[in-house]
Amino acid sequence: MKPKRTVMPDKSLRNVILLLSCPDRAGLVYRISNFIYQCGGNILDLDEHVDPVEKIFFVRILWSPESDSMSLSELEDAFRPLAEEFDAEWKIRFTGLKTRIAVFVSRYDHCLLEILWRNSIGEFAVDIALIISNHADLAPLAAQYGIPFHFFSLSGDIKEAIERQEVALLEENEIDTIVLARYMQILSPRFVDRYQNRIINIHHSFLPAFVGSSPYRQAYERGVKIIGATSHYVTEQLDQGPIIAQDIIRVSHKDTLDDLVRKGRDLERLVLAQALRYHAEHRILVNGKKTVVFD
Repeated sequence: MKPKRTVMPDKSLRNVILLLSCPDRAGLVYRISNFIYQCGGNILDLDEHVDPVEKIFFVRILWSPESDSMSLSELEDAFRPLAEEFDAEWKIRFTGLKTRIAVFVSRYDHCLLEILWRNSIGEFAVDIALIISNHADLAPLAAQYGIPFHFFSLSGDIKEAIERQEVALLEENEIDTIVLARYMQILSPRFVDRYQNRIINIHHSFLPAFVGSSPYRQAYERGVKIIGATSHYVTEQLDQGPIIAQDIIRVSHKDTLDDLVRKGRDLERLVLAQALRYHAEHRILVNGKKTVVFD
């Protein structure tokens, strides 16, 4: 195992993000804001929400620290007593630290192409460390962008052994988040549990409609007037994870199944890219089967 990275972002980029959820109570914003003030921080953006049914408070705060501000671990240690008092789920991140991701893909290249292109122009706060596939078809595309490509054949009854190899590779490369860019395989419960709320999938349907395989054919046979795409976190239940982003496009009786697939590909690319941006910028809080997304 390689040592953990200790490279810090440039101080001009070291704004701080707090994501927090906890049972709602009076004075939460005041207490958190006062903590930031005591640390010498200046709040740049604050977005909050209270679930009116479950009485859960959600907040995302971006602030600029003093030039000689505390390290990430020092900030976490300083904030922990307050978080424990609130019974909160929380994380603190520096904005200049990129999220290390691995992209899993099969043969369809459109979602992978969108991610690679957007990342090449600096749109994402991510570092694409590697690409993993159960087919070798897209190795030239990975080489074009200078990203290591790893091919794992899943023929035969070897999936469990292959997943162990993949996990070892992910750990070796310190991967934080996995993006399934039309990866046409079902991950094991053990794999999913290891990366809880850190596996982002794109499903070619407006969930919860048409789960599982061949959703465009299901939509065509049902005669729908809109189709959609959904990006969500992966859970053990197929296509049932917390939804991050969705979009739709109109279709008509004139559209063939191929037309639905063609139109749907555009949605898949954009919706997955949007979900990855939200995740990498720490804008998502998971609330059971739902998400709170601060855009």
